[in-house]
Amino acid sequence: MAIDIAPGARILCRDAEWLVKSVSRSSDGDQVIEAVGVSEFLRGRRIQFLREIEEQTGDLQVLKAEETELVTDVSSGYMQSLLFIEANLKQTVPEDGRIYLGQQAAMDALNYQLYPASKALQMPRQRLLIADAVGLGKTLECGILVSELIRRGKGRRILVVATKSMMGQFQQEFWLRFTIPLVRLDSVAIQRVRSRLPGNHNPFHYYDRAIISIDTLKQDREYRSYLEQAYWDIIIIDEAHNVARRGKGQSASQRAKLAERLATRSDTLILLSATPHDGRPESFASLMNMLDPTAIADELNYTKEDIRDLYVRRFKKDVWHDLKRNVPERHVEAIEAEASTAEERVFQRLDGLKLASVDRQRKAGQLFKTTLLKAMLSSPAACLETVRNRIQRLSKKDSLAKEDRDDLAELKDLETALEQIQVEDFSKYQHLLKLIQNDFNWTGKDTTDRLVIFTGRLETLKFLQTQLPQALGLKPDAIATLDGGMADIDQVRIVEAFGQESAKVRILIATEVAAEGLNLHYLSHKLIHFDIPWSLMTLQQRNGRIDRYGQKRQPEIRYLLTRSTVERMDEVERIIQVLLAKDEQAIKNIGDPSVFMGVFEAEAEEAITAQAIETGLSAADFSQQLDQNAASGGEADIFSWFEDPDSFIPEETPPDQSAATGTLLSLFPSTFDFTVAALNSRADGIVNLNINTAERLVELQLPQELVRRYERLPREIRPDDQQLLSLTDNPQDMMQMMVEARRQESAWPVKQYLWELHPLVEWLTDRCLFYFGRHQAPVIQSSTGMMPQEVVFICFGSFPNRRGSPVLNRWVSVIFQADKFQKVEFFAQTLERTQLGQHPIPNSGTDELENLLPLRSQAIHQARTYLQKERNSFEAELTPKLHEQQQRLEQLRGHHLEQLELRFERDKRSEIIKQQRQQGERRQIDKIFQGYRDWVELSMTTETEPYIQLIAVLRSQSHP
Repeated sequence: MAIDIAPGARILCRDAEWLVKSVSRSSDGDQVIEAVGVSEFLRGRRIQFLREIEEQTGDLQVLKAEETELVTDVSSGYMQSLLFIEANLKQTVPEDGRIYLGQQAAMDALNYQLYPASKALQMPRQRLLIADAVGLGKTLECGILVSELIRRGKGRRILVVATKSMMGQFQQEFWLRFTIPLVRLDSVAIQRVRSRLPGNHNPFHYYDRAIISIDTLKQDREYRSYLEQAYWDIIIIDEAHNVARRGKGQSASQRAKLAERLATRSDTLILLSATPHDGRPESFASLMNMLDPTAIADELNYTKEDIRDLYVRRFKKDVWHDLKRNVPERHVEAIEAEASTAEERVFQRLDGLKLASVDRQRKAGQLFKTTLLKAMLSSPAACLETVRNRIQRLSKKDSLAKEDRDDLAELKDLETALEQIQVEDFSKYQHLLKLIQNDFNWTGKDTTDRLVIFTGRLETLKFLQTQLPQALGLKPDAIATLDGGMADIDQVRIVEAFGQESAKVRILIATEVAAEGLNLHYLSHKLIHFDIPWSLMTLQQRNGRIDRYGQKRQPEIRYLLTRSTVERMDEVERIIQVLLAKDEQAIKNIGDPSVFMGVFEAEAEEAITAQAIETGLSAADFSQQLDQNAASGGEADIFSWFEDPDSFIPEETPPDQSAATGTLLSLFPSTFDFTVAALNSRADGIVNLNINTAERLVELQLPQELVRRYERLPREIRPDDQQLLSLTDNPQDMMQMMVEARRQESAWPVKQYLWELHPLVEWLTDRCLFYFGRHQAPVIQSSTGMMPQEVVFICFGSFPNRRGSPVLNRWVSVIFQADKFQKVEFFAQTLERTQLGQHPIPNSGTDELENLLPLRSQAIHQARTYLQKERNSFEAELTPKLHEQQQRLEQLRGHHLEQLELRFERDKRSEIIKQQRQQGERRQIDKIFQGYRDWVELSMTTETEPYIQLIAVLRSQSHP
C-alpha cells in the first residue's frame, strides 16, 4: 500500500533527504512533490519531483513514523526542541475559515475589511470579486485574504495584474503591510529578466511573485504567450472593470481576452473594482464567468442566486460605523467665478453656434457644439485647441460645400473670440489662484500639505503646468503632471514622488488616469476640480484619491465653476451643480452615485448629461429625472435586467457581523520571541546581531543563506551591502515608519515588518526544522503539569485530499503512564497543562532513551486509530457537501444545455452550420463542467491513510 505524502513529511529521494513543502497534481494527473533540501549540501534548495517517476526508479522512500529515532537534546533549556516543535507547528495548515493573520498586518484593520477574506475562505475555491466603493481599502482587503492563503500553503506563486499607474503603489502596500514581495515587471524590468534567460525559458517562471501592467502584456504578444503558459497559486486583477467584455456582440478587447485566459491559470482568482459593472448584464457576466464559468448559463438572463457568492460590495454608508473613527468627514465647496467680458463673448457665440455640416450625422449627446462647450468649461485653451483641430480638418477637404463653408466661418469667429481671452480674463483660473493663496493660505512651503488638481483636458493641464509656477512663486519642478500617455515607469515615479516629503513636487495636476485607485492622501488633503466631469462615477473616483481609508486630516474638496449672464450657458453650470449635489447625497444616503443615471459607465453618464444640455432640460428637471432613476431601486439597478429587480437585496456586511478570528497554536508568545530565540539558538552565519527587546527591534546583517532567497525578491526590499536588516513587530511603529519614509528619498522604509510571513521568519522556520537529523525526534524531560512516570508522544497527523493539499490536520498527544497507554488528547491541551515553552526547563543533557522505544510503535498505532476516527467524522460531514456540490453542478449543466438549445432555436443560419456550432459549444460546456466536477471530487475527497510524524517526546522528570 502506497504511503500518502503530505506537507511536513520527510522523504529520501536521489540519495538525499527532503522536507515536503507541498503536494499537488500536474495537468496530467501526476502527483507533484515540492520539497526543500535537508541534507547538508542541498539544505534550503527547492525542487520538484514527479512521484510516479521516482517510485518507478525505486528512488523514493517515505520515512515512517514508527521508525523515528529518539534523540537527546543537549541545548540549554531544550531550546532547540522547542524551536523544532514550533517550526513544525508553523507548517500546519489551518482548516477552517477563520482569520488568523490578517488582523495582525501593519494596518488598523477594521471589521468590514476582514469580511471578504472570511467569505472567501468559506468557499471551495477562493474566487471572488471585491467590489467595495472607492476609498474603503480593497487592496488591504485583498492583502488580508492573500496572507491567509499563504499561511494555508496556497500562495507560493502570485501574479498581480494592475494598471500602469497602480503598480508601484500596489507593490508597496503588499510588502510594507503584509511582507508579500512582488517583483515589479514594468517595461524595463521584463526586458532585463528576458536578457538573463535562454531563449526557450519562460520569464514568468523566474519570479514566483510578480506584478505587471495589463497594458504591457496586451502590447507584447510574446510575453502574453509566456504568461498564459505559466501557472499560479493566486492571480489578482486590479481595476477589473477594465477587463470586462463591454456590450452585447462587441468583439472582446485584448484586455478581456487576456484576463479570461489568465482566469484558467490559477485556482484562486481575486478581482478588485469599485465600479464592476456598466449596466449591461453581459459585461458583468463576463467577470462572473471568470470566477466561475458554471454559474451563468445565459449572460443576458441570470439572477442574484446565480452569483451572490461570487462578490462582496459595500459602500461608505454600509460601513460608516467602522469608518467614521478612521476617516474624517469631508468638507466640500463649490466656487463660482463670474465670466469675464472676453469669456462672455465666447459663451454668446457658443449659444448661437450653428454647425450644420459637423453635427449633421451626430446623435443626441454627441453634438460637436456640446464638445466645444465642455472644452470651454475646462479652459479657453482646451476649447481653442478643439476649434483649431476642427478648422484644420475642414480646411484639408478638397472642396467645401456651402454647409462646410458656413461651419468654417462660424468656427473661425469662435477662434478669434477665444484668442482674445488673456490669462487675466480667465476668471476660473484667477479664482483658482485666490483659492490657493487666500482661502487655503497655501504657499507650498509645508511639505506635508500638497495639492491635487484634476482636469479632464490635456490642454488645460498644460496651461496650468505653464502658468502656476510663476503665479504661485514655485519652481517648475514643484509641479508634476500625470496623464495617460506617459510610460508606466514615469507614472509610478510621479505617484511615488508625490507621497514623499523629500520630493520637490508640491502640486499634482492630473487627468482621469489618476482617478482610479491611486493613494494621493499621504501628504494631501486638498483636492481641486478645475473642471467638473459630467459623470458621477468619475467624480467619485477623483474624490476617492484623498477621501479614503487612511486619511488623517479632513478632506477639503473644491469645485470650480464659471457662471455666465448668457442664460442657457449658465443653466449648463446649474446642471453640473446637480451632479455635485447628487454625489453628496449618494455618499450620505445611497452608496453608489451611479444609480442616479442607471447606466453604470462613465462615458454613458457623460452622454446623459450632454443630452440634458442639448435638449434644453432645466437643472430642476434634470435633478428630478435623476431622483426618479434612484427611486427605481438604487443598487438593485446593477441587476435591472432581472424580471423582478425590486426583489434584489445586495449582499452587504450587516453592522453587527464580525469576521471570525482565531489564534494559531504556538509555544512562543509572539513571532518576535520566536525570532529572537531562533537567532540566539543557532548563530552560525549570523553577524552584527542586535536585539532590543524593549523596542521590539531586531537587526542583523543579511546571512548568506538569506541573501540567496532575496536575489529573486524586489530590489527595493534588499538591504545594501553595508546596511543591516532591521525589523520590528509593532504594527503601529511600522505604520509610523511608512510615514517617516515618505519624508525621505524613498517610499520604502528601512525597517521591515516582523511577522509570520516575513522572509526572515520563513528562513528561520526552515532552519529550525533541521535542528535534528534525518527522521529524528527529540526527548524533553519536564515536571510541570506531568504525572509521575508519564510519557507523551507528540504527533502530527494529516489527511490530504486527492489533490495533495492537507484538509484534515491534527496535533495529538499519545499519553502513557508507567508504560501503559492512557489516552489521546489534543496537543493544545497538553500545552495548557504543561506550560511547555512558557518557563525555563533545566536540561542535564543526559537521558535514558531505550525504555521509550517499546512505546514508540504503540504511540503511532494509537495516533493512527484516533486520526481514522477523526477522518470518519470529517467524511460524515463532508459527504453531504460533496453530494450537494455534485447535484448543483448537474443542475447548472442542465441549465446551460437548455439555454444552448433555446439559443440555437432562434438561430437563422443553415442547419449544417447550426449543428456544427451547437456541437462545438456543447463540447465546451461538457469540458467546463467535467473539469469543475473533477476539481470538486479531488478537493473534497480525502486519502484513506494519514501521514503521521512523530515530532517529539515529553516525559516526566520522575520517570526512571
